[in-house]
Amino acid sequence: MAKTNPRKQEQILHAAADWWVKLREPDATGETIEQWLAWTAEDERHLAMFERMNDLAGRLGSLDAVSRRGLINAFAPPSKPWRRWLPLAAAASMAVAALSGTYLLWRAGVSGAASQVYTSAIAQNKDIVLPDGTQVALGAASTLAMHFSHGQRRVELRQGEAFFQVVHDNSRPFEVAAGEVSVRDIGTAFDVRRTGDRVTVAVTQGRVQIAQISAASGHAQQGTLEVSAGQLVSYDPHSGGMTIGSIVPEQATGWRDDRLDFIDEPLSVVVANLNRYSARQLRIADADLGTLSYTGSIRTDAIDGWLSALPRVFPLRVSTVGNQVILSDAAHPAPR
Repeated sequence: MAKTNPRKQEQILHAAADWWVKLREPDATGETIEQWLAWTAEDERHLAMFERMNDLAGRLGSLDAVSRRGLINAFAPPSKPWRRWLPLAAAASMAVAALSGTYLLWRAGVSGAASQVYTSAIAQNKDIVLPDGTQVALGAASTLAMHFSHGQRRVELRQGEAFFQVVHDNSRPFEVAAGEVSVRDIGTAFDVRRTGDRVTVAVTQGRVQIAQISAASGHAQQGTLEVSAGQLVSYDPHSGGMTIGSIVPEQATGWRDDRLDFIDEPLSVVVANLNRYSARQLRIADADLGTLSYTGSIRTDAIDGWLSALPRVFPLRVSTVGNQVILSDAAHPAPR
């Protein structure tokens, strides 16, 4: 590598930080990514600076995330005297500690395939930016596995819920797998919830293609549905496949504002999703109660209030046993 004078070194550092900011912007596009790749190809020192920043971040270990505004304030000002390059590098390493996961995934994507698993804890929602710029809001107690390659972007929702704002790319389709359901982006934003084998897909913007996938062959069993904004698809393997209904965006993403919305869903599904937000786990003692149909909104920060009112809606009893809340048939003896 050619010797670099200190002022040029600082300029490269500032440019590298500026690209970090651009790639993290919500409206970052495929064109922005291509421009970034072109910048790294202009001079071997550009990519080397990214590598050095990641090395520094690795030595510092896990640090708190640095806000976008903080990053801009740290690196956007006019060049400072070269003697301050080392403090700047240290600050850069702090920023990269928060962002290095995204960069490393991009590096893997450039050279081949990139994989990552994201998880969230009970009562903890999490915001994620995938390597292509797609934004994902991951619901509580959820697991999302990502696998990107040159020809395809694929994620699997293993459990829980996620809202996707997809960066569209005709050359690399974006697909979400959830159990026996496959959702393919056609330039859109949509929510996917998986509760065991049951899957719901709510489209808030644009369109998606939804197919039922054979577990044995991995291929679509039936024709593909094309669903538009304002539509809700529910899949239940025990009741004959997929049904289409309607939904407003506020219902589809209410969980991001501490509200779960259900439309004609079994009580067992309601309880399973509440358990992703409740410190005390709910359990249905009598199977027949689980089939009762429920429609309504539940505040995740007021679950106890909902439980208190539930016996006025359904013929059941609510009891607390240890750290569990038991829902049982009111006609049966109370659980001990």
